[in-house]
Amino acid sequence: MVARAYTVAFQGVEARPVEVQCAVTPGLPGFSLVGLPDKAVSEARDRVRTALSAMSIALPSKRITVNLSPADLPKEGSHFDLPIALSLLAALEIIPADAVEETTSLGELSLDGSLMPVVGALPAAMAAAEENRTLLCPRASGAEAAWVEATRVLGAATLADVVRHYTGQSPLPPAEPGEVHGDPSGRCLRDVKGQERAKRALEIAAAGRHHLMMTGTPGSGKSMLAARLPGILPPLTPGEALETSMIHSLAGLLDEGGINRARPFREPHHTASMAAIVGGGRRAGPGEISLAHNGVLFMDEFPEFPRTVLETLRQPIETGEVVVARANAHVRYPCRFMLVAAANPCKCGYLPDPARACTRAPVCGEDYMARISGPLMDRFDLRIEVPPVAFTDLDLPASGDSSAEVAARVTRARAVQQDRYAARADMRLNADAEGEALEEVATPDTEGRALLARVAERFGLTARGYHRVMRVARTIADLDGSTEVRRPHVAEAVSYRITGLKET
Repeated sequence: MVARAYTVAFQGVEARPVEVQCAVTPGLPGFSLVGLPDKAVSEARDRVRTALSAMSIALPSKRITVNLSPADLPKEGSHFDLPIALSLLAALEIIPADAVEETTSLGELSLDGSLMPVVGALPAAMAAAEENRTLLCPRASGAEAAWVEATRVLGAATLADVVRHYTGQSPLPPAEPGEVHGDPSGRCLRDVKGQERAKRALEIAAAGRHHLMMTGTPGSGKSMLAARLPGILPPLTPGEALETSMIHSLAGLLDEGGINRARPFREPHHTASMAAIVGGGRRAGPGEISLAHNGVLFMDEFPEFPRTVLETLRQPIETGEVVVARANAHVRYPCRFMLVAAANPCKCGYLPDPARACTRAPVCGEDYMARISGPLMDRFDLRIEVPPVAFTDLDLPASGDSSAEVAARVTRARAVQQDRYAARADMRLNADAEGEALEEVATPDTEGRALLARVAERFGLTARGYHRVMRVARTIADLDGSTEVRRPHVAEAVSYRITGLKET
């Protein structure tokens, strides 16, 4: 008799179905596991055997063979323990085989039979829903998986609970979804004294998901401004929350199964490796750019990142996804994020200050900023200088709009964009617009086109830069409540693209 259980193998955010086949046949006693398992999966034999022994279930003196099908798909992770145990219990006729075949399961077994939480419960629940099966997982992972309402999710604390469920002694109750978490930061834009132009750029970037570069001396408030971005971004939509949570589930970042409606804000250190930023490692896991999907990736001290790491950002910025290619895997992750970068103007940081700049000025600044290649710099929609704030201004009362007021304008602008691109699956916000769709919605009026043409000719805008100015102008018009992109909108967009530009 061959008993079957079902689980999943993860390839990026995709959970591919795996059939776990178990046969107990006459022959020399042994327990073999085949089907391209990695070390963690191969060790499941000892964990399963010991867990069954803790339940006083003795394995027969026969040949036990477990096959993980398809055999050419790499199997990684400890979540194969539970389906292997289920297929073995079904083959020994301890639990009904037909009930096991109606379930997708995953979970790590402790030596005493307890079920330990595993990563990936949310994408596994999505896969179970597609196969029209119930998902069985550790109780600690049930709250996360239960967010997928299209399938029934059962959470068990021990393997003994699973046996009692299948034998009808004590059915497991359905798992309940975890809590919805909001933004706990509570940081307000009014905390930032001065910097009105930087605040305006932050609002435009948030409204259209435009990439932003901030340059300024140390202590001018670049990091402080970036830290207040989450407070002006609208919460994730249900679809976006599910997309983002699936990536965070694979990374083990979901807190007690709760779904976070606040947009991700990732801020890796400049010593981070390429695998940490882009994704990779032994299991080709998601990197910071994917963990920032639908949110913000803040890279402070931008020129200090290794050149190879910075250059790998160019393709994901354009396509909204990244392919992590390894010898044994090609994994695709979504990474539609807003890049916010901060940099000092030079190595010492005080190039604009004649009293403090080094003797190598301005060469030191040129050499330092040259670490950022032209093609990468061309991908920033907005570039602003953040000047230092005088200490006398720090005692002034708070000025400007609060984060709540700015967030309301950003939300209205994004709602307009979502309605505009509702029929386009590949476009959500102005930052995604391209081709005919961009020309249709962002072509300025006659005066605006004339201004944009003069700027493009005088300052040598690339085709990418030209289109990015159009996108920013469209966002500014949305914030202004205008259906048409006019000359003032273009002028403001150009001023963020070319520092120090004076209108001609």
